[in-house]
Amino acid sequence: MHFNQIIGQDHIKKHLQKSAENGRIPHAQLFIGDEGSGTLPMAIAYAQFLLCNFSNDVDTCTIKCNKLQHPDLHFAFPVTTNDAVKKHPISSLFLEDWRNFVKEQPYGSLFNWLHYIGVENKQGLIGVDEAEEIVKTLKLKSYEGGFKVMIIWMAEKMNIAAANKLLKLIEEPPSKTVFLLITENEEQIINTIKSRCQTLHFPRLSEEDIASALHVNYQVSENEAQHIAHQAEGNYNKALHLLHNDSSDLVFEEWFVAWIRTAFKAKGNATVVTQLIAWSDTIAKTGRETQKRFLEYCLQFFRQAMLQNYKSEELVFMESKTGFQLSKFAPFIHSGNILDIEKELNDAMYHIERNGNAKIILLDLSMKLTRFLHKKEEQVN
Repeated sequence: MHFNQIIGQDHIKKHLQKSAENGRIPHAQLFIGDEGSGTLPMAIAYAQFLLCNFSNDVDTCTIKCNKLQHPDLHFAFPVTTNDAVKKHPISSLFLEDWRNFVKEQPYGSLFNWLHYIGVENKQGLIGVDEAEEIVKTLKLKSYEGGFKVMIIWMAEKMNIAAANKLLKLIEEPPSKTVFLLITENEEQIINTIKSRCQTLHFPRLSEEDIASALHVNYQVSENEAQHIAHQAEGNYNKALHLLHNDSSDLVFEEWFVAWIRTAFKAKGNATVVTQLIAWSDTIAKTGRETQKRFLEYCLQFFRQAMLQNYKSEELVFMESKTGFQLSKFAPFIHSGNILDIEKELNDAMYHIERNGNAKIILLDLSMKLTRFLHKKEEQVN
């Protein structure tokens, strides 16, 4: 993957290229960016630049890197057991799937990856077995005498035991060994790892860059490309899902609409509470990644409703797939309850992330929502 294949982020491309050409190559870097901002493609392009720009056979090196089969390019990423891997899952056991996934979805999310390997009902992890494999791999000499590059994708999924195992190696790696850690959540990276890395923050992609990529890569008309780019919120992965009419948004909207309608009726009506319990049971039966993704969708829906309520139509991009009228719902979301709603949704995501009982978490969230939806906005004199 070449730098010119990366969407936008031109200032980061120039920085990485120029620093490498000048011999300023930090041994450990942390790429921080939201989903769909291009952190993984950029890391692969940078790794290819390091491996091939200083190679005696650039063409052969490029072919190997394009196939993600260069012997000095290594990957670690969240994995879990599945039908093929029953115990001690490590990245090398999923390498063929990983290569195909990156080829098909270079801007894909963790949810997309777990779905790709058929374990979307589980949470992926970078565990101590993975860390031991990384240590063993990087202690070997490079095959081609140049750099060795280890890309750790979704590094926030590294557990404490794995992080501690890698601390010394990241601080004092073998000669010409480069770590590229990628994260969507800087706060979940332990400080002892973060302090050993040079950080690089990736902004969300501009609407212009997303629209241009859709127009060039998928021959989308300029008007449709602009429309999708506006809804994508700087996330190219989301733009592709919108382009291909991802069915998950329809399911999420159906869940959301059923939830708020039931929650609105539940206040003071004990019989309706049983419907909220049933709703919570339904969502709790899905995988944790699906639950977190759905709650993020709800967060976005509530924010869009508030923008609609305050007449900021130019910022409202959400379009109903079920006929739900945002304009009728919007008056119930305002300054008097949006902060409470956001806090409870974020808390729910936090506890689900940490393996809390999803049924209890979602029911608790639902009961709180029944109060928030009936909360009146304070009038300012």
